[in-house]
Amino acid sequence: MRVGLFYILLFCCTPTLVAQTSFSKDTVLMGSAFRFTAKHTTLKTAETAVNNAIIEVIRIEKLISSWDKNSETSNINRMAGIQPVQVSFELFSLINRAIKISEISNGYYDISFASIDKIWDFNAAQIHVPYSEKIKESIEKINYKNIILNPKDTSVYLNTKGMKIGFGSIGKGYAANKAKQIMLADNILSGVVNAGGDLIAWGSKSKTEPWSIGIADPFDKTNTTLTLTVEDMAVVTSGNYEKYLTINGKRYCHIINPKTGWPVTGLASTTIICRDAEIADALSTTVFILGLSDGMQLINHLDGIEGIIIEQNGSIHYSNTLKNEK
Repeated sequence: MRVGLFYILLFCCTPTLVAQTSFSKDTVLMGSAFRFTAKHTTLKTAETAVNNAIIEVIRIEKLISSWDKNSETSNINRMAGIQPVQVSFELFSLINRAIKISEISNGYYDISFASIDKIWDFNAAQIHVPYSEKIKESIEKINYKNIILNPKDTSVYLNTKGMKIGFGSIGKGYAANKAKQIMLADNILSGVVNAGGDLIAWGSKSKTEPWSIGIADPFDKTNTTLTLTVEDMAVVTSGNYEKYLTINGKRYCHIINPKTGWPVTGLASTTIICRDAEIADALSTTVFILGLSDGMQLINHLDGIEGIIIEQNGSIHYSNTLKNEK
């Protein structure tokens, strides 16, 4: 893995043409801002590849959306505690991979987190901290072990009434991976997919310059704390600055511990670097919940995974390989 660190300004991937070899397009998908960039010797090829990638992300959104009542995911949730639901091999495989991350994280990553009641509303002007009893009740249905998979008929069964699954912590990373695959199939050998901050880059920006990816300053997200130069890597950051509530002068971030129901404290951001955007997406949230010690231990235990953790006090910590390369 080639990852270098240096303190310069993040490159700006503008939605304009550069010498008619680079094409970028911005759009809103999965409720987030997406940017697709493709480099090719012909502009038409680059533009076609980007449009095909957008079509692919739209398809994935329809598959995994819990807001679309006709999606396979909604059908699984609707039949919770009633009966198994046969789904596509694609969705079955995604759920199976998510469960594996739950297993290696001892349940601190859990797609059944969607079962939690809406006691924390980060899109509204919530005034009061929920009662402790209500918080405790809200996590009763969260348990990845109650997601029953049957590989014989690719069926999924949530064995508790009212249980739900959701892909907010893995879906954009998966979509970024699939968009990259579509663009590679369209002969795009250098490109970037930025899926609402879940970013995957391949090839290089030019013959002599790799892609440069900025890590946002969690205390001023208009600036970058540092940048990475990457080749064929995904970079995903989770932070307490993205969504939060301030109640009685105390900040509560949108990342909630599935075992306690309380917003996580202590860290400002976690960044995961690896070849797979789906894995990086899931692990960035997981490490944020685990905290500095356990989170860094998990990163260093996994092959091909690197990470950067920024504490709330501003201290920056690097995984073992990045320490050496820094």
